[in-house]
Amino acid sequence: MNLIQSIVAQAAAMTELRRDIHAHPELCFEETRTAELVAARLTEWGIPIHRGLGTTGVLGIVHGQDGGNNGNAIGLRADMDALPMTEHNTFAHASRHPGKMHACGHDGHVAMLLAAARHLASHRNFQGTAYLIFQPAEEGGGGAREMIRDGLFERFPMQAVFGMHNWPGLEQGQFAVGAGPVMASSNDFRIVITGKGGHAAMPDTGIDPVPIACQVVQGFQTILTRNKKPAEAGVISVTIIHAGEANNVIADTCEIQGTVRTFTVETLDLIERRMKEIAVGVSAAFGATCDFRFNRNYPPTINTAHEAEFCRQVMASIVGANNTMPQEPTMGAEDFAYMLQAKPGAYCFIGNGDGAHRAGYAGGGHGHNAGPCTLHNPRYDFNDHLIPLGATYWVRLVEAWLGGGLASNVER
Repeated sequence: MNLIQSIVAQAAAMTELRRDIHAHPELCFEETRTAELVAARLTEWGIPIHRGLGTTGVLGIVHGQDGGNNGNAIGLRADMDALPMTEHNTFAHASRHPGKMHACGHDGHVAMLLAAARHLASHRNFQGTAYLIFQPAEEGGGGAREMIRDGLFERFPMQAVFGMHNWPGLEQGQFAVGAGPVMASSNDFRIVITGKGGHAAMPDTGIDPVPIACQVVQGFQTILTRNKKPAEAGVISVTIIHAGEANNVIADTCEIQGTVRTFTVETLDLIERRMKEIAVGVSAAFGATCDFRFNRNYPPTINTAHEAEFCRQVMASIVGANNTMPQEPTMGAEDFAYMLQAKPGAYCFIGNGDGAHRAGYAGGGHGHNAGPCTLHNPRYDFNDHLIPLGATYWVRLVEAWLGGGLASNVER
């Protein structure tokens, strides 16, 4: 493994910083303490900053040996926000704020990019400009979209933008990247079927919305098996069905909620159209009415082929080709998708391991910090051993792209 030794030498300090962020989690658009920490470190290292994009975003500007005069630029993005959930870990750096937790590793993403920033600023072994994007509100707030709306790419022009997420289950020391869709679109729906309430002993006097809702939910599955092309991915998950307040009363309404995930807009269009047709049509067939609401949240995250191959070659130069894995697409969603809609780029995974890095970890369910170390789990913790590796990747990415090395050799 070809790590940058000056980054390795700073690993303890960066681990301390990461754990400080973990202990003080902040939710979307509330990352004031984290943003202050990031801004202070960048300023300490002589990196000019710009603040306020996306409310709490911080952007660092590192010019190469030419002072950025050649106009070439690359963007590196790390997300900063935590999740609204209670941490179950008991180690010293566990969350000090009940109901808030860094359960997705954004604390580690910040630490890796800061470690890279320090090295880039002290060495500047490239030509052009590296923009370091510390983004708020990935967890549902669309912080990437808000930074773009505030002029991220107009004020700071860049040829490509790159993101990275830690990935539990992928071995420590491995990366994964691929071209095309790598994360799904995220969408939600709310359907209210209105019938006619009455006495449960006299169902003939009313219109019961519950069996109608059951037929609607069953009908949704035929969209996936009979309307969507089998080779295309799609998920419809009904996660909430609510009706009634008493066991002897037929309710007036039944509410259905859930999520839809796809890798393409075309498949999403099909699913939304057919869901509405089924919900409205089935309701009407039984004499009920239907209020159908469908919200499109994050679009699919789609890596451009040239940039994904470029990343793969950079990774292979660090960990070897045998540890640079194909990226298996996931139905999870990521608002870096907005940046990839605006610019070429790639979103990769860095292996977080199986959870054995946690203090007190005992594998199968013994010890204070035992249990799963998956994303969005109350026992999760970022693997600090990744900080030098992730930072090395960011630095080599910048040097290769802005140094005219790998970027110019990868076939477009």
